Parts: sequence; C-alpha cells; structure tokens
Amino acid sequence: MKATINNIQIDLSKPIDISIPLSNTDKNPIAWYIEKPEINPVVFGDWIGSVEKGASTNFNNIFFNPHGHGTHTECLGHITREFYSINQCLKQFFFTAELISIEPESVNDDLIITRRQIEIALNGNAPEAIVIRTLPNLESKKYKNYSKTNPPYLADEAATFIREMGIQHLLIDLPSVDREKDEGKLLAHKAFWNVKEVNNLNDDARLNCTITEMIYVEDVIHDGSYILNLQIAPFENDASPSKPILFMIEE
Repeated sequence: MKATINNIQIDLSKPIDISIPLSNTDKNPIAWYIEKPEINPVVFGDWIGSVEKGASTNFNNIFFNPHGHGTHTECLGHITREFYSINQCLKQFFFTAELISIEPESVNDDLIITRRQIEIALNGNAPEAIVIRTLPNLESKKYKNYSKTNPPYLADEAATFIREMGIQHLLIDLPSVDREKDEGKLLAHKAFWNVKEVNNLNDDARLNCTITEMIYVEDVIHDGSYILNLQIAPFENDASPSKPILFMIEE
C-alpha cells in the first residue's frame, strides 16, 4: 500500500520498527535504578484474570515507568514545574527523518556525542526528525540494565545545534540524552527544548518538540533519509511508551 507524505512516496506495507518491546522478563531494558516491569493478572478473591487459570479473558495489570522501561517519547513537561503532557504536545505523527550513525568520542571518563559529529553526519540536511544510532551497535541495547553504567550522552552544544537546525524530534538509542549523573543540570534536554528556566517557562520554549530515547536500529538499516511515524499511547503524562516506525522513501 503506497502513501504520499509531504510529496514523498512511501510503502506502508514495509514498516521498519525501531522500538524495543516492553515485557516483564529479563530481556526488558532498564534504566534509572528500577526493577523490570510487572505484568500480572487481576485477582478478585478466587477469580484470576487469566484464561490459563480458568477465566474467560486475560485481564492484566501493567506496572511500568516509561522513562526506565524501554522506548519512550517525552515532551518538555519532563523537566518543567508546570505540567505539560506528551498527548497534548505531540499532535502530528509523520515527519521527514534522517538516520545517522555516530561513535561517541571519549572525553575523560565519558563517551560523548559532539556537535561536530552531528554536523558532519547531517551534511547540511535539516529534517524534521533526527534518529541517532550509536556505535558500536550492540545487540545488548535491547535488554541492557543501564543503571550505574554511565552510558554515552549528547553534548549540550550538540543539542543546541540540533535545535538551531530546526529539527523538532530527536530519537536516540540511549536511556537519556544527558549524563546519568549530572547533578540535575539536564543540559541537553534544556538546550533541545530551549528551556531557560524550569520554574517559569520562556515564551520561545519548544512545546511541540519531542525526545525519544531507548530505540534500537538494526545494522541492516542504512543511514539516510526516511519518513518517521512517531506513535505514542495517549497518556496525559510527560512521557509515553512509544513505537517509532521508519519508512523508506520510494524513488
């Protein structure tokens, strides 16, 4: 099935899923010092919400944290005193996107994605969304426990450059665009959303822009231009589990 987005033709029958599924197993990625998600049937007295246990339906409760349990998309409400919901901030779902691969640079004890690396990889392109695959692209990204590992992160100058390029949506295969322990500075988050003061939001803060973290882009997917379909669950929360899908651009 073909579709045309912004005068670009794509084949909807060939989606490229770059999300990591959420499960209650050890194969679920974890960050921020929490345990794996819980998915359990509801129990009312002797009744258990499981067909295997004799119920007519499967009826599960799910306990999870969108920031720490896999692919999620967040709005600037993640760092502001005033409440902003991803469900209210993200109102469009198809975007031009550029997939780039970057090996973070070693700086002291950190691995950092720099402004210069982003600038070279984009090569003058200014898509609506940028998808960053870090190298080496280990399979363990899909199930790793990132807590207390000081993962690579994005320099705030790189986030500023992405904002200045007019890119509205930033997707990355790391648990955060910021350093795991940064004393609450969140410099890359603030630079991307142009948030100058979290207690009194400036008028030019980027309300319609999003950050998606903990994606996974298979090696067989080549760097280049795509159409992104950014799917979220309609949570009235700063973040939601999400399912970003890439589509190759038809010639």
